[in-house]
Amino acid sequence: MAGTCRWGILGAAVIARKNWQSLRQSGNSRLVAVASRSLDRSRQFIAECQASVPFETAPEPLGSYEELLDRQDIDAVYIPLPTGVRKEWVIKAARAGKHVMAEKPVGTTLADVREMTAACEQQGVQFMDGVMFMHSERLNQLRAVLDDGQSVGKIRRIATQFSFNANADFHQSNIRVQDSLEPYGCLGDLGWYNIRFILWTLGYAMPTSVTGRILKATAGGVPLEFSAELFFPDDVSASFYCSFLTENQQWANISGTKGFATVRDFVLPFYGNEVGFSVTNAAFQVAGCDFNMEDHTRQHSVPEYSNSHATAQETRLFRKFSELVLSGKPDPFWPEISVKTQQVMDLCLASAREDGKKKNVE
Repeated sequence: MAGTCRWGILGAAVIARKNWQSLRQSGNSRLVAVASRSLDRSRQFIAECQASVPFETAPEPLGSYEELLDRQDIDAVYIPLPTGVRKEWVIKAARAGKHVMAEKPVGTTLADVREMTAACEQQGVQFMDGVMFMHSERLNQLRAVLDDGQSVGKIRRIATQFSFNANADFHQSNIRVQDSLEPYGCLGDLGWYNIRFILWTLGYAMPTSVTGRILKATAGGVPLEFSAELFFPDDVSASFYCSFLTENQQWANISGTKGFATVRDFVLPFYGNEVGFSVTNAAFQVAGCDFNMEDHTRQHSVPEYSNSHATAQETRLFRKFSELVLSGKPDPFWPEISVKTQQVMDLCLASAREDGKKKNVE
């Protein structure tokens, strides 16, 4: 599709540096301006990013978010602002006619997320959250394997973990442990991905009920370590664990009646030029006194760089969003799955606040 989507960034968050590069490599996007509450900060952000991954014309620094939203030469905005303040700017952006890509978790309540996505729908603009793995070609191959009826069979159980061991400075000052800015803590920062992967695996069928547990929290109640169980129709279940207290892990395992699929790096692919997963159909054989467990594991992969490349999942995210903007036809699928993810997350937290009481999904 011909054309270029003109972008603005609201905020100079660290993740915006990665997505600066994504915009640059997408092939159908141009970054017009970056806004911060401080003009000096916008200038510094642009100078540092431009020195690393330069646009032919450097984006313009702006000293207020309002100034960026008022511009007529911007079609879409990327909003990496903290969750606690994001709702206001998503709605203002939509009312200004800007298409919106928001960081996750999308909002502080399900009601807020519904209000944000409704504002985008009313204004005829695209809404999408910034979950990069959704745009990897790996998911297409994994879906084919899950649907072939033989590799995994009927799905019965999904388990997934996303964690990293944060240092002392993180626990003292990072916004992800501050109740006013990121009240979901590790559940919002990491668990959002676990929930999204589970929902993706099951074709976005919603659970019938959930339970959650806060295993460790700040003095203010922000989750630092969290686990949950999700119960689906037809005797399918799922679990996830997310944490700022255990070292880097980002795996998912899908178990079925005939085998299981494992993705070791479903959020941030391990460094390289391929992304993949494995499928195992172990066989237990008894011959006389010999008891053998045979490992029948097959590796699947697609040629796709892990990051910083035109084929990388973060680049595909922005390329896809720009395609939707340029088409003039917003896709309701993307806001719908954001709402579903938020709903499950909210119920998991509500359960945890009530000592693991089961919460029904309505």
